Amino acid sequence: MVQREAVLRLDDRWARVRAGAAQAEAAEHERLLDELIGALRTLDDDPECTALLGLRLADRAALRFAAGDRASALATIEEGLRSSERAARHTPEYARWYARGLINHGVWLAWPLSDADRLPRHPLGMAAGGGPSAMERAAGERARDLTRTAVEVWAGLDQRDPVNRRGLAQAKVFLGDRLAELGFTEDAVAWAVDAESDFRQLLLAVPAAEEAEAAEEALDHIGRQLELRLRYLAFDELVGLRTRGLLPERLLPRAVVAARIRSVEETEIAARLHLGAEQVRTMLEVTPWLAVWRFDVRDPDGLWNALAHPWHSATEVRNRTAEDVAAELVRGFTSSPDCPGDAAHWRVLLWWHEEGDPAGAVFRLLAGPDAPPPTPS
Repeated sequence: MVQREAVLRLDDRWARVRAGAAQAEAAEHERLLDELIGALRTLDDDPECTALLGLRLADRAALRFAAGDRASALATIEEGLRSSERAARHTPEYARWYARGLINHGVWLAWPLSDADRLPRHPLGMAAGGGPSAMERAAGERARDLTRTAVEVWAGLDQRDPVNRRGLAQAKVFLGDRLAELGFTEDAVAWAVDAESDFRQLLLAVPAAEEAEAAEEALDHIGRQLELRLRYLAFDELVGLRTRGLLPERLLPRAVVAARIRSVEETEIAARLHLGAEQVRTMLEVTPWLAVWRFDVRDPDGLWNALAHPWHSATEVRNRTAEDVAAELVRGFTSSPDCPGDAAHWRVLLWWHEEGDPAGAVFRLLAGPDAPPPTPS
């Protein structure tokens, strides 16, 4: 008992240092954490100390990440999760610690799959030639599985408690992010829509100012993610989401535009998304999309060089397909002095919303000495 109380006092001291309430040099910082972890390991039959060991190993991992030692950090988190999992069955609080640890580990594992804005680097997954490496994909799949487990842990807790309901909704958001990073955009949208519904219900049930602010922030994040993910969905996937009730009404104009960009006829859009013809026409006329294009010419060394404005630019358009926009651009380019004709290869890439990976372009055309004539239609 005396040893346990001493360890808990040491943990309280660490918690103050970690929170900035007590000052410590970097070396002392590390020494104190190492001492605490060693002490907690001696009490592995104590549920509270086992749960705290999971948290403190996560703290050590964060320091390893900050130092650039990713491999050591990930191994440390794995050890911490094993402790957290053992403690989770004892109390709901320890289960919550375990679920949060699972999500955090998933974020660290999947870090290379997202950019600085936390958007997927490879939204098309393996469908794109320049997708993630085998190692990155394996880490992303592990992150997805850990996050799915976190969803299950939160779902197994008392959903009458707003803390657990919020935790479950947040876990669904993270699962959607992990799926999007692997290129499973339809599933990612489905989980995001499910999470959005949870947060809206939570907002109605728990109107306290702090809870409301957190829910509103989450809804803003989900809304942005859903709008961006629609860019990578084929029309059949949009139809599938609509059939399953997972395409929110507010996103229908975006879905209609997404289908039209890909040259789906208005009549088919209306029929398969269960909309009126006039509704579809109105949505297309009032909902703009940003067409972003780039013309490249290949030099003798095989490198692609982007041309200057107006062949590398963007404009807002309404009720036009990507092919429509590209055809007009190609006509202008081929009649301009910037076109190399048959002297070199050139290409045009057109994206919706922002320039990105060539594989993610909604229109691509290659022309040159041994390529078909540039006649998009």
